[in-house]
Amino acid sequence: MILSRSIRTAGLAVLLSTTAGLAGQIWVTNEKDDTVSVIDTDSLEVIQTYETGERPRGITFSKDYSRVYICASDSDAVQVMDPETGEILHDLPSGEDPEQFVLHPDDTHLYIANEDDAITTVVNTQTRKVVAQIDVGVEPEGMAVSPDGKIAITTSETTNMAHWIDTETQELFANTLVDSRPRHAEFAKDGTQMWVSSEIGGTLTVFDTATQMEQAKITFEVQGVHPDRVQPVGFEFTKGDKFAFVALGPSNHVAVVNAETFEVEDYILVGRRVWHMAFNADKTQLFTTNGVSGDVTVVDVASRKAVKSIKVGRFPWGAAFRP
Repeated sequence: MILSRSIRTAGLAVLLSTTAGLAGQIWVTNEKDDTVSVIDTDSLEVIQTYETGERPRGITFSKDYSRVYICASDSDAVQVMDPETGEILHDLPSGEDPEQFVLHPDDTHLYIANEDDAITTVVNTQTRKVVAQIDVGVEPEGMAVSPDGKIAITTSETTNMAHWIDTETQELFANTLVDSRPRHAEFAKDGTQMWVSSEIGGTLTVFDTATQMEQAKITFEVQGVHPDRVQPVGFEFTKGDKFAFVALGPSNHVAVVNAETFEVEDYILVGRRVWHMAFNADKTQLFTTNGVSGDVTVVDVASRKAVKSIKVGRFPWGAAFRP
């Protein structure tokens, strides 16, 4: 993505006013290069690149940030890396084609979506043993866990469902229909809501967690972009869950959704084929992974403006923050 001179100039002023003292890193998985790029959130530059297994996608950190977990999809493994050195410490058993995962609040149980096997695998990160394999729909991808750790969610792309898992029994207790090709799930409002993006359906569905009933459905319309190219995938919430920033895939835009009214307030032009995103420490900056353009767009959250593009590896996919 190439930003205009006026955007770069305005962006520099924003960056100078917002980045002071915001120490941290954004870790980005690069599908085609089998690497992760590490971006410094102060300098907004890539400071390190580490090799991974084949086709890294999902990425998350342990609670103390001493370990980084990486879904090496084509290696059929979740890799555990030392973020200080980039050394792969060991692999965790994950089932075939792990794509996304979520770490339980207990910091021990990893819930992994296995796209090729139609299962969710639960792995104990301490014993490195599989503790459960749960049958879900066809082509599971999205994973989420409630703040209290009682519920895990798997979304299945072909079955078009969100599957609700009781984490105590490791069994399904509900299945809810969503629109076509659900990709990502997140809990919001202290776990009282659960949101799911549907890539082909072009929607975000909001569920009441207590009843599993649909509460709202959000649609998108980007001026000058054909509806078929408006494909919501990853999304993240600002402080207090006031707004959701939603990656809209090949539309090359991020939507800003008011999480109180469920209205779309803004669209932000970013790089090509935006997949996922992560905030910096105080959520004043958003970093989006843009697969086709091979870069990360830095968005100033307050002004809702793209302020910089950072070149990373080929087909950046996942992103995670580390202080």
